[in-house]
Amino acid sequence: MLVIPLLLGWLSGWLVNYLADVLPFTRKFSRPVCLACHKSFGWTDYLFFRNCTNCGKRRSPRTLIVQAVMTAAPVLIWIFPGQTLPIPLAFILLVYLAVVLVIDLEHRLILHPVSIVGAVLGLGVGIFLRGQHSIPYGITSTLLGGAAGFGTMLVFYFGGELYAKRMSKKRGLAADEVALGFGDVNLSGILGLLLGWRAVFACLFFAILAGGLVSLVIVLGMLVAKKYKAFTAIPYAPFLILSAVYFLFL
Repeated sequence: MLVIPLLLGWLSGWLVNYLADVLPFTRKFSRPVCLACHKSFGWTDYLFFRNCTNCGKRRSPRTLIVQAVMTAAPVLIWIFPGQTLPIPLAFILLVYLAVVLVIDLEHRLILHPVSIVGAVLGLGVGIFLRGQHSIPYGITSTLLGGAAGFGTMLVFYFGGELYAKRMSKKRGLAADEVALGFGDVNLSGILGLLLGWRAVFACLFFAILAGGLVSLVIVLGMLVAKKYKAFTAIPYAPFLILSAVYFLFL
């Protein structure tokens, strides 16, 4: 029986890698290209992780890491199914969250088309979950969760923007980085649709706490190495996603 989740996991790894390779550059489903020489990969070479036939550039280590993780994750979901999400729904959500995670880690970017897909998915899954728990007014409750997630992170977005401008003016520096991207605001709204208004506050709290701790470690490391740079940005979506995975799957 493990053949089914193994096969689905392997295919999902291909899908996540493909979307992470093409969407940040072309914003559409296109043929993947080598980042070194920009020559298009042949589909056989791409699917079997071969080096670029034009310049010999090796594929990114991320390709194999994603392939391994996405192959193993559905097997774990199959063996240890959660109490909330049916296996097919959990699998679809996992693929979506993995795409957002990889793209944000590599490009500090959450694409608006990806957010739109996530909003539709979050709305459908949220209504389903409210129905599973016999929560009345499932659509209203789900939309309220989305508004709570979006609105809470929107406050942080504007607060971070004001803080960055004030600090840059005070220090005479050009703040070319934002404290929080608007894609993170959209992602928080999507998580609110999935989790509902009560759970999304806990999800955001743990994400903010984890992001703050990691940021502190990074700043301390930069100070020790005497390479501190003001307004150094870190991708924030991974913390939101890891927190959501905990609430949704664990």
